[in-house]
Amino acid sequence: MAVAWMSRYRPAAASSLGWVVFQWGLFLLPSSALLAGLLLLTALVLGSCQRERPFWRDPWNWPLLIAALLMLFGCVQAYSEARPWVGLGNWLPFFWAFWGFQPYLVTDQARRRCALWLVAGTVPVVITGFGQLWWGWQGPWQVLGGLIVWFVAPGGEPQGRLSGLFDYANIAGAWLALVWPFCLAALLQPALNRLRRSMALGVAIAVVAALVLTDSRNAWGGLILAIPLVLGPARWFWLLPLMALALLPVIFAVLPWTPSGLQQWARTLVPEDIWARLNDMRYSQERNLMSTRLSQWDVALQLIAQRPWLGWGAAAFSVLYPLRTGRWHGHAHNLPLELAVSHGLPVALLVVGTVLALLITALRRGVLNGGVQKLGMIRSTVFDRAWWAASLILVVMHATDLPFFDSRLNIFGWILLAGLRCVIFPLQVLPSSESMLDLDARSASPG
Repeated sequence: MAVAWMSRYRPAAASSLGWVVFQWGLFLLPSSALLAGLLLLTALVLGSCQRERPFWRDPWNWPLLIAALLMLFGCVQAYSEARPWVGLGNWLPFFWAFWGFQPYLVTDQARRRCALWLVAGTVPVVITGFGQLWWGWQGPWQVLGGLIVWFVAPGGEPQGRLSGLFDYANIAGAWLALVWPFCLAALLQPALNRLRRSMALGVAIAVVAALVLTDSRNAWGGLILAIPLVLGPARWFWLLPLMALALLPVIFAVLPWTPSGLQQWARTLVPEDIWARLNDMRYSQERNLMSTRLSQWDVALQLIAQRPWLGWGAAAFSVLYPLRTGRWHGHAHNLPLELAVSHGLPVALLVVGTVLALLITALRRGVLNGGVQKLGMIRSTVFDRAWWAASLILVVMHATDLPFFDSRLNIFGWILLAGLRCVIFPLQVLPSSESMLDLDARSASPG
């Protein structure tokens, strides 16, 4: 019975075994990068076999293929012999994954199920996060003879900030911000009975609470950004003014040029932990310009200007930045700049341009409108809106941070991009024998 249930909503382009292991990989992803990686690698190999169109026949893969060749060529003249080649592991396998995961995400029902697996897999992150903050839980805990090891820091990492199963609170916040649109979609989906809707509400509340406790400003922004996108434009006429009104006290509490009386009133309404964090007051006395994003971006631009075409090699910023400033930072806190420093401007334009093209194409084809039947437009669902919202949040977060250096976030991100590709052109990854009638019948089946 369990196998039959796991096999439901299998896309015609996916093998039975690949579909099952892909779902288990998504569920285990936040808990164990090792087990999830093995399962997802198996699914990736199976998803790459017997494809109607090879990798190089899909135009969406061409920019990534060119970028991969430039990365390989750039490693030959990099600043170091070993580091750049190792750093390619953050990119080249995921260019393959972008294509190889698509058979599992080609229908709206498949994407819905995958989204729910990601939500279910996030529950241990939330529970351990609450435990470390409120009950002093600490690891390491071992499961399955050490195959899964949870390093739970008592009090969070940094202290007082929820990190759960992740090494750092900002990474936990990024994961929760990407999962949050799917929690909201699960709550909003039609035809749920009272018990299931109550469960969805409970999980959504828990995820929001955990996200807030990460103290991550990027995660807080993702929390707000997802709400109007998942609810859809039909509700914007009342939702956006309501959200703007609710956010006004926060804005007044943070902006330095707000009149003192108005600011004092706003700070009585907004919890101090929120406005102080947004204002960066907690750290203002111990930080100077040299330790902020502005310094890192300035040095990154200097490095790009010196080697604009092929870059310095992967992970170069973590070596070169201390030599120039005397301070250590592992990355440039901006993905386009990090890519350009490591692999050159052409690679940065190719990779970032592909991601932005996916978002813009889906938006232009009506992914947020839902159910609009026009020529060339997408018949999207609430989970497709959530998928697009999570992809946008992923892009926005990488403007000021690089959570993709955590392998679990990197895998999650490329799964989102693969799914977005399927939202736009689903039939191009199906076998030729798959008819539009069959796809419509499967998409209309109940969840």
